[in-house]
Parts: sequence; C-alpha cells; structure tokens
Amino acid sequence: MTSAPQTAPATIEKGTSLGRDAWYRLKKNHLAMASLWFFVAVVILCFFLPLVPAIPDPNVTHPDLQSMPAFSSATSIEGKEVSYLLGSDHLGRDIFSRMLYGGRVSLAVGFLATIVSLTIGVLYGAVSGFAGGRTDAVMMRIVDILYALPFMIIVIILTTYFGNKLWLLFVCIGAVEWLTMSRIVRGQVRSLKSQEFVDAARSLGLSSWRIISRHLIPNTVGPVIIYTTLTVPAVMRLEAILSFLGLGVQPPDASWGSLIKEGADRMASDPSLLVYPAIIFGATLFSLNFLGDGLRDALDPKSSKD
Repeated sequence: MTSAPQTAPATIEKGTSLGRDAWYRLKKNHLAMASLWFFVAVVILCFFLPLVPAIPDPNVTHPDLQSMPAFSSATSIEGKEVSYLLGSDHLGRDIFSRMLYGGRVSLAVGFLATIVSLTIGVLYGAVSGFAGGRTDAVMMRIVDILYALPFMIIVIILTTYFGNKLWLLFVCIGAVEWLTMSRIVRGQVRSLKSQEFVDAARSLGLSSWRIISRHLIPNTVGPVIIYTTLTVPAVMRLEAILSFLGLGVQPPDASWGSLIKEGADRMASDPSLLVYPAIIFGATLFSLNFLGDGLRDALDPKSSKD
C-alpha cells in the first residue's frame, strides 16, 4: 500500500516596505546611483579632506608664486616648499584648498537654507491645506505676495544695513525657497484630508494638530524628499549668483560662487581660476538634479516613463 505523497510546507514570503521597494527601484537607476555616490564623495572631500595636515590654509598667500600651473612645486621666498595640485591663483593661494573650503560654504548654505525652507514650507502648507476655506485662501494670498516681492532688492537692502554676513544668506534664501514647498505640501494635504484614515482619526477625537503632524505630514514625505533634492541645488545656485554679484561670501573667505567670480574677472590671464570651480560646481548641481529625478521615479513609480 503506497502512502500519499507529502506536500512540501508552504514557504512564507517575507514582507517588504515602501522604503525598501523605493531603494530597490533607485538602485536600478544607474545614473541616479552614480550621482548619489558622486555627491557623497564631494561632501566627504569638502568637509573631511581639509582636516588632513597636508592640505594648506586656503588664505595663505605667496606673492612670489603667482599663477603656478597644476601639479607644480616651488620654494617660496620664506624658504618653504609649496606644492600645488591644481595650481595657484593671482595671490599665490592654493586653488585646490580654496575649492575645498569654498565647497564647505556652498554645501552648508545649501543644506541649512534647505532645512529652513523645508521646516517652514511643510508646516505652513500642511496647516493651510488642512484648514481649507477662508484660512487657506488668506495663507495662499500671503504666499503670492511674497512671490511678487523683488528678492534681489531685499537682499541688497539687508546686506547694506546688516553687512555681508553668512547668516544673512541663510535667512534670505531660506525665507524665499519655502514658498514652493508650501504649495506642494498644501496640494498633497488637500487630497489626503478626505481619506478614510483622517475621518477615523477625527472620530477618535484627535486634535487637528495631531492629525496634521502624525498622519498627514508623514504621508507627504515622498514629494517632500523629491523636492528637497531639487531645492539644495537651487539654493546653491542662488548663493552663487549672490556671491557673483558681490552680495555673498566676502574675501578672504570663499564659496564656489565667489571663486567663479574671481575666475571670471581673470579669465583672460588665467582660465584655470574659472574652469576648476565651474566644473565641480556644475557637476554637483547635475548630480543633485539626476538624483532628484531618480528619487521621483523610485518613490512615485506612476510618474516614471518606464
């Protein structure tokens, strides 16, 4: 008498999460991943490589070693052996060192001003979208008025009154870049507040602020992350424009924007002063934009062209 064949026990599939699925889709986007690792490398180089003792002070001048070529070494008039990886500028300062320290300023402005705009924009947009009605209309008209204000004139007035301070860049840029973020979050919240989970939260007696902070804002994290990756390069570009106009970082300190301005002023005599910072600045902006596109497709597959 033959026994019935035994069936193999059913295998239990491991669950997954939205974040894990998004990371899997992002890894398949080779351009976005290359941009991510490039940006991480730039951040590490700018913030940690200057800690190495071999990296010279970016503000030390050697007037007798002006406009030295890349990969050159020379002895200064003080008898000090000096090596230049990317050459020296018109004052004998190390270009590579100034690019690293300038990257610190540009990236710090990009990160901190984006955090300011993210905080203000998310809270403002969430409250406006959830309140609706007349409150929403008034809050959005305030955003429209701020959009219409001449930003450059305000910056000129503030820098004339307070001076060219680095904190002023954070305030000026962060006070403008949150406007678009607030509109994005408002639109998301308006579409979410009619969902069943919000009605369930109301039926449990949760306060409006608890519904906004615990249920609505976390559900807008996808679009917020995507727009954040696009806000950082926008802020860095705005800082570069202000520095190019002389309203940003003041000498002897430098940012990528001020280095590009110095290079543009001396482009005819020494093109390397413009080429090197322009290349790293442009490559960083491109990497952030490509990463933002990849995150958009990973977090919102319906928007992907695939």
